[in-house]
Amino acid sequence: MLIGGTISLHKRIRESTWISLDHTTENQIDHICVTTKFRKTMEEMGGADLASDHHLVVAKTELKLRKHWKTGETALQSFNTAFLRHNDKLNQFKITLNNRSQALQDLLTEEETMMEDNWKRTKEALTSTCQEILSCKKHIHKERISFRNTRQDSRKEQQEDSN
Repeated sequence: MLIGGTISLHKRIRESTWISLDHTTENQIDHICVTTKFRKTMEEMGGADLASDHHLVVAKTELKLRKHWKTGETALQSFNTAFLRHNDKLNQFKITLNNRSQALQDLLTEEETMMEDNWKRTKEALTSTCQEILSCKKHIHKERISFRNTRQDSRKEQQEDSN
């Protein structure tokens, strides 16, 4: 948290938030409590007519909405390509992909299709083969605090207590 009025550099007239009745003494006595993320958003509004000897201090903040993450089939799928290192999986993948691409070639020669349709069918053949043979890669989240870290922390605390 940050307590402040007008923090950034301003003209002397813009820094003051209070003016005495004789209009000679100016002081910065009004403050706002803001997080450090929004510290540059505070400003003094000298033109606000409040019929008071205090100037209005304003903090403007803008927040962005959280990003909506796509889930499911619309998100990119990563396949477990480590299976292709094994000869039996590699051969099975090649055979299945050749069969699907051969059927796709026969379909394309029979009828005239647009380039986008060709791409969609080719992509579908490739992704379905990968899903069938390779399966999707599973993302494993790393633990932020592991058992080893907690043991190290407890050892440090014991050493500090003994000293």
